[in-house]
Amino acid sequence: MNRSKSPAKAGAGRPHEVRIIGGAWRRTRLPVADRPGLRPTPDRVRETLFNWLASLAGASGGELPGWRCIDVFAGTGALGFEAASRGAAEVLICEQDPALLQQMKTTRDKLQAETVQVQRGDGAAWLARSSPRHWHAIFLDPPFEQAALYERALKAAAAALHAGGVVYLEADQAWTDERLAPFGLAVFRHLKAGAVHAHLLKPLASAA
Repeated sequence: MNRSKSPAKAGAGRPHEVRIIGGAWRRTRLPVADRPGLRPTPDRVRETLFNWLASLAGASGGELPGWRCIDVFAGTGALGFEAASRGAAEVLICEQDPALLQQMKTTRDKLQAETVQVQRGDGAAWLARSSPRHWHAIFLDPPFEQAALYERALKAAAAALHAGGVVYLEADQAWTDERLAPFGLAVFRHLKAGAVHAHLLKPLASAA
């Protein structure tokens, strides 16, 4: 969930809700709070992302059975709840804003989403504290303008990523393999939708 600090972008065309695309909670509406720059991952991008993930999971119906997923900069929690809807075994949703956090806890309780944990705090720090090779999918979409946050999160992701796992990286520009190499990651899939660049990253050894 990206947050742009640009006033021009913050108020224009911002949706008030997004919907879970697939799985047990398909069509469930998730509220989007009126926060400057709070911008959900576009529907088209989320649909493509979860098609990619389901293909890697090798299960029918777009499912992610047994997967462990972390939504590091959650905002609405759309990525984390989507993963849980599709059968992920463990989902950790991280957010610093207390109002957004409460909103996601309310959604979790409404859905009786027992596999979902919602934690307040620095998502990159939570990721860095994860057990090595724990997460099958790591969702990273920090504020576009905070380059240092991208680097912190990618460094932590490389250590916490399961051997067969993937990192989803959302940014306002394309990340090259050369730029990702210091983190031990490489581009596996890439999509551009409007101003958003969506990347699926794999460890260098398995990205070919």
